[in-house]
Amino acid sequence: MRIRTLLAQRDPPLSRAALARAVCEHLDWRKPDGGLKAMSARVALLRMHRDGVITLPPPRSRPRRRQPIAHLPATDPPALFAPPATLDAVRPLRFDPVTAAAGGALWNAFVDRYHYLGHHPLPGAQMRYLVRAADGLPLAALGFGAAAWKTAPRDRCIGWTPDARQRNLPRVVNHARFLILPWIRIPHLASHLLGRIARRLPDDWEQRYALRPVLLETFCESPRFAGTAYRAANWSFLGYTQGRGKLDRHHRHELPRKSIWIQPLQNDWKDVLCR
Repeated sequence: MRIRTLLAQRDPPLSRAALARAVCEHLDWRKPDGGLKAMSARVALLRMHRDGVITLPPPRSRPRRRQPIAHLPATDPPALFAPPATLDAVRPLRFDPVTAAAGGALWNAFVDRYHYLGHHPLPGAQMRYLVRAADGLPLAALGFGAAAWKTAPRDRCIGWTPDARQRNLPRVVNHARFLILPWIRIPHLASHLLGRIARRLPDDWEQRYALRPVLLETFCESPRFAGTAYRAANWSFLGYTQGRGKLDRHHRHELPRKSIWIQPLQNDWKDVLCR
């Protein structure tokens, strides 16, 4: 096996980071912009190590402890505030892309404080947005990241082979965070945001990553959420997850079941994903 050869032929052994880069170069495993998918390779190597398939060298540094999200006064509920009550009162909406340098701290603080899952870094390629009213009032936070590797109802619906899934999974984007701030109570705002972002995201994603997504997916924890906004925005319900985490290969961990929803972004999405 090439990975074992790479591990055995160096003295001192390659670091875990260097091994991941070497594996990417050997497999020509690259992101759409041509860069190596080193982080994905490191995750895969660590899983193989934990499963006993390979033995990685000891890590050369301790993992950095994730810093707590700083409280920002800008996330406090507004005082003496008459919230907007209709979509017309907040139009035209602004979808401000978020980066670490622009809006990232505020997005993180809103999600950490008000989203039931809290803040965790989104995996892989990602886009984040702060949605604001025409006057700048924050209304919502949206986050998109890498798709689930395997989801049986989704994969049956697409009809792709394992090889096609491996090639084309980056064209599926997961809607990982959807937060409307708790003091914003505007009828139909959620489904309106879903419709707007489905039209905007493909262009933004392609501009950032040189790859155009053709399908959105999301997972709604059941029975906490019924998926009403997704249904109203014409997303398709596919079924439920099995209540297992991404790394639970031995059925040891019970997680909440989630409903699975998808939204095609172009008419020939199945053809693109099955190539």
